[in-house]
Amino acid sequence: MWTKTFRYLTCLLLVIWLVMPLIPLAIWSFARGWFFPSILPQTWTLDAWEYALSDTAGVLDALWLTIGISLAATALSILVGVPAGRALGMYKFRGKEVVELMILAPTIVPGIAVVLGIHSVFIALGLTNTVQGVILVHLIPTLPYMTLVMAGIFSNYDPAFEAQARSLGASPLKTFWYVTLPVIMPGIIVGGLFAFLVSWSQYILTLLIGGGRVVTLPLLLFNFATSGRNDITGAIGMIYILPGIIILALTAKQLSGRSGAVGGFGRV
Repeated sequence: MWTKTFRYLTCLLLVIWLVMPLIPLAIWSFARGWFFPSILPQTWTLDAWEYALSDTAGVLDALWLTIGISLAATALSILVGVPAGRALGMYKFRGKEVVELMILAPTIVPGIAVVLGIHSVFIALGLTNTVQGVILVHLIPTLPYMTLVMAGIFSNYDPAFEAQARSLGASPLKTFWYVTLPVIMPGIIVGGLFAFLVSWSQYILTLLIGGGRVVTLPLLLFNFATSGRNDITGAIGMIYILPGIIILALTAKQLSGRSGAVGGFGRV
């Protein structure tokens, strides 16, 4: 009983810890001026939301563009991260530690240092100031998460499933679709979640490669935040965090569940 109560209290404290910083943001989005020492605004209004959702602000355009970029970066991360994670998780080879370090490097080195190093390359390729260039540069922070998650999944993966399917006459494509994919799907969902959220929150990479012409929601949010419009910043901030909350709620079961990659056949 005490264990169950402690677990509920821990979850409650975690929710409070995560939600508390969002409360002032939500209040600001409905406030017309909010000054110390007032605990709550004296005047409430929907002006900030009306502006944020209007065509003039460009918030909705930035929202759809951000979603598209994040989905594209996530899809590319999955295409590259799944085979890379399989190689790292299932096989031992010379230089494996070096490869793992190179994969982790983008998460260790500051993003601005990384993007400045490849900016000249993107200029030569004509990828600067383009959506395609922004999508590709988002692979720098998203791909390590996807690869490492899949490496963890494949480290417990039992290849005997695939061997048995092939012995029964299944083609490589059918073996992957009906055997491998269902087993590693929880890892793809979790890795894709991390990749999407990391891409969703990128500011420096988008600003430098997009050149200010590719206006995503983080760029728009930062512009209003630095202009002193706290009410509009609050409204855009609430829109900004909404997709992350929705994705987290939809994938919460996958985040807490066990992968089916550990089978009863044993490693071969």
